[in-house]
Amino acid sequence: MSIETRHTEGQVSERALHFLKALVERYIREGQPVGSRTLAKDTGLDLSPATVRNVMADLEDLGLVISPHTSAGRVPTVAGYRMFVDTLLTVRPPSEDDIASLRTRFDTRADAKSLVETASTLLSGITHLAGVVMLPRHERNVFRQIELLPLSGTRVLAILVTSEGEVHNRIIATERSFTPSQLEQASNYLNEIFTGQDIKDVRKRLVEDLKSTHQNMDQLMMRAAMLAHEVIESAERRDDCFIAGQTNLMEFGELASMERLRQLFDAFNEKREILHILDRCIAADGIQIFIGEESGYALLDDCSVVTQTYRVEDEVVGVLGVIGPTRMDYQRVIPIVDVTARLLAAALRQ
Repeated sequence: MSIETRHTEGQVSERALHFLKALVERYIREGQPVGSRTLAKDTGLDLSPATVRNVMADLEDLGLVISPHTSAGRVPTVAGYRMFVDTLLTVRPPSEDDIASLRTRFDTRADAKSLVETASTLLSGITHLAGVVMLPRHERNVFRQIELLPLSGTRVLAILVTSEGEVHNRIIATERSFTPSQLEQASNYLNEIFTGQDIKDVRKRLVEDLKSTHQNMDQLMMRAAMLAHEVIESAERRDDCFIAGQTNLMEFGELASMERLRQLFDAFNEKREILHILDRCIAADGIQIFIGEESGYALLDDCSVVTQTYRVEDEVVGVLGVIGPTRMDYQRVIPIVDVTARLLAAALRQ
């Protein structure tokens, strides 16, 4: 996306960029298509209506703005937002007073999960968007033991115990019944391979095993891997990240249809796609911004995701950020995400 943006930028005049900036800023504030007359006033340029229309037509030809069918005004496209964020946005850091106020919200005596929960609540409360925070890597659960027990019929109870001492139970329907000795054999097989490994790594290994040719796995071991994958995936979704402020998104008209909200809330509850996005940011340094379809998830095509990594002892251990509409106030949101990441890291170090 950035390569395409750089190419487009060279084709846009300074005057057109000035208009694009004014259009995006007004659309972020009001959420309504912006007309040429309004833009002429916002830019303060003494231009004829025909000249303004020509500039807007140029921006539309470049794919930076679009005119909705129901309005004579224009709105930014994903490419328009991307150019705005990459080349036209000036981000001002929060004041020292604001930072001090945020810092007092982190109780350095609290455990990692409480601090992460505080960070997600802070992010959502200040930005009025959904705040998401991934649990620190060193706080992730490690696979300690799994036990598979037969229930009535073809149901199996899978019990996963992690290094945190947490117990995750899941009742799973299977296509056939298994004897207690078969399930004990399957449990021993899984424990021998995975005990002591990070839950996330175990899940990845199970996915790889289930996708492979299975030449070295008999039917029982295959079923054991599938059972383990189900209970681990359930445990991961619950524990790996905290999300706060989902209902804030109901305030934005472009996200407020019942079907859209239902899909978004399902994704927040499921957490899998959100975690995939955060995982992609672990290796990156600094603020990452996914606008619209850049996230790779159709469900978030009308949303933007702004993230920042946080470090403990100079090692990236997690990611936090916000999810909101593409017309979020980037100038305000970006520094808040950045400073929250630094404050969370400082609290975790203490």
